[in-house]
Amino acid sequence: MKVAMNLSTSGQGDGADARRWLALCVLLAGTLLPPLDFFIVNVALPAIQSDLQATPSLAQLVVSVYAAAYAVTLILGGRLGDLYGRKRMFIAGMLGFGVASALCGFAPSPGVLVAGRLLQGISAAVMAPQSLASIHAIFPAGEKSRALGMYGATFGAASVAGQLLGGLLVAADLFGLGWRTVFLINLPVIALAIPAAIAWVRDSRSEQAARLDIVGALLLAAGLLALVAPLIEGRERGWPAWCIGVLALALPLLLAFWRWEQRKERDGGTPLVPPAALASPGLRRSLAAAFFFYTLAPFFLVFAVYEQRGLGHDPLTAGLAVLPLGIGFLLGPLSSAAVARRLGAGTAAFAMGLEVVGVLAAAGLAWVDAPAWLPAPLFLIGLGQGMALPALVRLNVDHVDARWAGLAAGMVNATLQISAAVSTAIIGGLFFALSSHGAGPTAVKAAFPMALLVIAAGLALGAVLSREARAAP
Repeated sequence: MKVAMNLSTSGQGDGADARRWLALCVLLAGTLLPPLDFFIVNVALPAIQSDLQATPSLAQLVVSVYAAAYAVTLILGGRLGDLYGRKRMFIAGMLGFGVASALCGFAPSPGVLVAGRLLQGISAAVMAPQSLASIHAIFPAGEKSRALGMYGATFGAASVAGQLLGGLLVAADLFGLGWRTVFLINLPVIALAIPAAIAWVRDSRSEQAARLDIVGALLLAAGLLALVAPLIEGRERGWPAWCIGVLALALPLLLAFWRWEQRKERDGGTPLVPPAALASPGLRRSLAAAFFFYTLAPFFLVFAVYEQRGLGHDPLTAGLAVLPLGIGFLLGPLSSAAVARRLGAGTAAFAMGLEVVGVLAAAGLAWVDAPAWLPAPLFLIGLGQGMALPALVRLNVDHVDARWAGLAAGMVNATLQISAAVSTAIIGGLFFALSSHGAGPTAVKAAFPMALLVIAAGLALGAVLSREARAAP
């Protein structure tokens, strides 16, 4: 089903919203904060563990509970915006994120910090889909590629800024707060963004307001949690029996969710994820393309290990080594609109093709032990990733009716998060099986290109699926 930009749904009236570019600045703040708070905490984790005397498992929860909560509630967050207003949900999510950030920043114990991170993940899932859905609603078709390019560039900025800003804030020890500033830095951003959102962001929602599908929301949350939590925790904990057992529950729970949604739609109700919204073969293929697009997620993990254990670099040098990819990720979305004017819906496939070339080149250089040449393929990987993201997002959202824009945004973001967990578990597991803890540099150098070949295969499949999706109705 091609997108039908119903004007009463989009909230644009007879013309484009005059404040749309000001609104975009606010919406991008909501886009920046969720990934920034994922990356920034990775750098601050050693200081957090030392200061709060946290066990390794609790320290790991500071990262994983945020990722799990975010992935599990993204679709629900998108649907809330469709039903109750995207502006309202954006502001509510941002308020919740601010409260959670304060709770994390002033946490007296590891338990309170983990609780704050849980609330942060849920609030981020309410806030983030509204940004994408609102861009879809307030921008006319001729400006949408440019706006989505800026949306994609924001993710690149988050990946780079998170790594660098985290280290700088911890080292600066502002007001003697140490690691706490990585959370408290969110508060002034939110204090400025909320009044700006009230003033500039125009509300939009689905025409067909209805009650939230509580049973569907609970079944979906349980199914996704059963899938994501073991994948996040399993490798770190050596795949204990409880991880396998919980993972086995994921498929029955997700099947129960889908049957409930089909029944609710047949009975004339409003399901959380309407099966009619997924009737388009193009949407199903573009969501599958989004899943394989994010098989790059484990690259950052295996590259960091390769740099430190394989090449013997210190953490700072390893962090700086990934900067060419970050620069490419910043530039890619900014060039996406120009490429889209020439290639149209084929932009995502072209950009993922660039990533495949970059990943294969990096694998070849690692195999012949020529790391000095890695910045060039890293830049190409980042350029392709940054260019593909906005194109792939638009490919997904354009396959649904405007009233389901928030749902589509939530599904895209949830698909990316689930892909990150699945890819890291599988490809990261392969990498660590080939270079187990204590293995020498030679084993690590051999494992790295093997992991890259699997990543390249996933990206190539994503490119093929995105080409098929652009031609599907």
